[in-house]
Amino acid sequence: MKQIMVIAQKEVTDGTRNRWILIVTALMAGLALVLTLLGSAPTGATKISSLAVTIVSLSSLSIFFVPLIALLLSYDAVVAEEERGTLLLLLSYPVARWQVVAGKFCGHFILLSSSIILGFGIAGIVIVLSADQAVEEQAWAGFALLIGSSILLGAIFLALGLATSAFVHERGTAAGAAIGIWLLFVLIYDLGLIGLLASSAGQMLNDVMITGLLLANPTDVYRMLNLTGSAETAALSAMTGLTGSGSIPPVTLTALLCLWIVAPLTAACAMFERRRL
Repeated sequence: MKQIMVIAQKEVTDGTRNRWILIVTALMAGLALVLTLLGSAPTGATKISSLAVTIVSLSSLSIFFVPLIALLLSYDAVVAEEERGTLLLLLSYPVARWQVVAGKFCGHFILLSSSIILGFGIAGIVIVLSADQAVEEQAWAGFALLIGSSILLGAIFLALGLATSAFVHERGTAAGAAIGIWLLFVLIYDLGLIGLLASSAGQMLNDVMITGLLLANPTDVYRMLNLTGSAETAALSAMTGLTGSGSIPPVTLTALLCLWIVAPLTAACAMFERRRL
């Protein structure tokens, strides 16, 4: 455990030194503030809390930015050290290969989760200061769920980036693979599903199959978890059809996100164990 924490501390120090955490935090806070200020506009007519509007807006935008930031943090974690010649030096110390992967993941996780908490937390403070009336406790629970699930989503793509870095042997290849992963899970998968539904007029897939396909994509699980958590967010996001008696419990969706972290992280450890240096 000590070796993992030492490597994690090094990754946090490196990320702080090259201002990664400052840049990411500023980006998160800027996006959250813009969406918070713009999101308060429709609430007067719809009588929907500004926090619910912010949750829908942030969750929709986080699907694009959080995975991208996570992949940028982790895609070269192993291969870059190998190219610089520091990986062999690191492994000459009494540290197991899986501990190297775990330590890098923990360090990047600390950087990313801190940025998300600080960035989204600033938006929450602005909502408190600018709200004309007290925000309901249920809305705050949804906002806390947004922050927690965004951290899990980032951890998933950190693990995918580490798995990619442990598999390839060139930094350029790792960068291309990271872009491909982002495009696949964030854009191509849903576009393909929409195209399949449109081409068959919904006749090829029943509701169970559609739900299964959505659960196979971590970004869709994240979307379902945040946009169906309450009647307000479901109405705003046009996902009221997923909030009925057949909806998937939040605990199940959270467990799926956690499984998506464990699987690629385990694969990263296994591939790094077999890697020839």
